[in-house]
Amino acid sequence: MKKLGIMLLAMLVLAGCSSKPAEATPSTDPTETPATTETAAWTETLVQDGIISIGVSPDYPPYETLDTSNQMVGFDIDFMNLILDTINKEGSDLKIEWVQMDFSTIISAIQMEQVDLGVSGFTYDKDRDVLFSTPYTESAAVVVVNPDSDIKTLDDLKGKVLAAQLGSTGEVAAKNVEGAEVNSINNVNIMMESLKNNAYDAVIIDKPVAENYVKNAGFVMLEEPIQDDDTYIIAKTGNTALMDKINAVIEQVKQTEAYQELLTKWELN
Repeated sequence: MKKLGIMLLAMLVLAGCSSKPAEATPSTDPTETPATTETAAWTETLVQDGIISIGVSPDYPPYETLDTSNQMVGFDIDFMNLILDTINKEGSDLKIEWVQMDFSTIISAIQMEQVDLGVSGFTYDKDRDVLFSTPYTESAAVVVVNPDSDIKTLDDLKGKVLAAQLGSTGEVAAKNVEGAEVNSINNVNIMMESLKNNAYDAVIIDKPVAENYVKNAGFVMLEEPIQDDDTYIIAKTGNTALMDKINAVIEQVKQTEAYQELLTKWELN
């Protein structure tokens, strides 16, 4: 499941600038895989100063979170480094600039060209005005409750107090529950702590994130998903040249043993 007026906390691999997307015909259908852009100088025209800036909200383990040293770790971090290594083997010398922000602001940051990409467990939503990559992991939106909850099935959610991350597809799913009161929360860690303290009856969140909290914090996850989802990288609508390259590399990386090792490492398979 990432405003000119806000302060962005940046964790930089190397300081840099936002991209200047090339003009192209917009496409937002994640089922379409555009042809690879084979241009020797693509790194000069698609990103500035050899840096890909990525908006991220590091409160979504196992996709991205902060460790005890306040460093970002997670599947998305490792996966994008694998993407970068693959690109650089073709003769490029790119770096990644990670820009921390609230999940709900990443899309607007992309639209205003403050960052080139958004990588933060994004799932597909046709109403999001961004360009989606091909999917890079499978997921689903699920319901998480406390162990003593009387919520056992999706029907039990009717009329309950629910929470979901602001701007996520889980928030949309929650708002579709009959009679439910929905709380839209920016920070997932705060949301889950509030659930533990019975501020909500249930939380709707991506399955890998839910499984992390079930394993490490003792929550219970309903077996039936409330919505099936995959995860995607996002870019500004019209920036198809950059996304063509990302898509081509995603397909390469997904065929590697290193990718399978990352899925195992972060318990996503």
